Amino acid sequence: MASLAGNQTAGIKTRICMISDTHTTIPYAASEKNHAFRNPLPKADILLHAGDLTKVGYRTEHEETVAMLKAAPAELKLVIAGNHDITLDEEYFLRRGYRRHRKTAYFGSNDIPLEQDEKSRLDVIRNGTVPHSNELKAYVHSNKDLYTNESARAAGIRYLEEGIHTFTLSSGAKFTVYASPYQPEFCGWAFAYERDEDRFNYPLPGSTAPIPRNPVPDFPSVDIMLTHGPPAGVLDVVGLEKQHHVGCGHLMRAAERARPRLYLFGHIHEGWGAVRGSYDAFSDRGLSQENIPADPENMLEHRGVYLDVSSTSRRPLAFGKETLFVNASIVDLCYRPVNAPWVVDLDLPVA
Repeated sequence: MASLAGNQTAGIKTRICMISDTHTTIPYAASEKNHAFRNPLPKADILLHAGDLTKVGYRTEHEETVAMLKAAPAELKLVIAGNHDITLDEEYFLRRGYRRHRKTAYFGSNDIPLEQDEKSRLDVIRNGTVPHSNELKAYVHSNKDLYTNESARAAGIRYLEEGIHTFTLSSGAKFTVYASPYQPEFCGWAFAYERDEDRFNYPLPGSTAPIPRNPVPDFPSVDIMLTHGPPAGVLDVVGLEKQHHVGCGHLMRAAERARPRLYLFGHIHEGWGAVRGSYDAFSDRGLSQENIPADPENMLEHRGVYLDVSSTSRRPLAFGKETLFVNASIVDLCYRPVNAPWVVDLDLPVA
């Protein structure tokens, strides 16, 4: 989208549309103007999806989500999995995840029209029989293939495993993403780690902890962090009274080291929103937070919450000193798609 190119001395102005936790819900029809999450999704250079693509990982769910991603008006569409996407976590699905398909009534998933081989597998699981591991592996691979095959790539979809990924847009912007579908263990779902496991930071001096396989690099190596779970203390409060922070402290420490321009996550539906974080050793957790207001009328009219923090805005983001944190969960606690996408203009480096 050449029209979005900005002052290349500061970087290239790039528009990013952000969603998460769609859980197989698709945008409402364009005529449903009382819903912000409606077709078409906001036009952008990059679409980011921070996981929980499905309710319980059936292939029909993945097919519906991939169709939504293909239709999205963006050059590049970066996608990670989340804890509900159990058929994208091979180790978990073979070990225990397949048993979740004994029950189809997960958050309305009893209404999902299953394909014939899924019905057959479900009958076997419900009879107490463990499907052959080769069959389960083939099922996992068939689901992942929907996001990685030639058709998906031609539509701009890139499915990201945990680690570092670098991309170049047609505008000349080149940027690096740290991605991870993992979050602290949550009710026995997929892509989980124990809270005392630090998979994002190198061990402190003198520690005997193992070196993680995919640590987050230090500033200025990462432009965008994309994780399913939130960092501790940022848009991570749960419960009706919103008293309990459930984000990951290790992720927060990694974010403070990496200081990305943008950090997108989801997982905590009631945490939808955005904050401008300023790194300050004298504030709580080293990060002071400024809430970004969302105007309900504008949100409905424009199908998203728009924010400009590029070098041409009235208040540009200070790379290395600030990070824009966004929880873009589309559904609420009742799995209703009531929240709007976030759309941000920011500068990305020149290739």
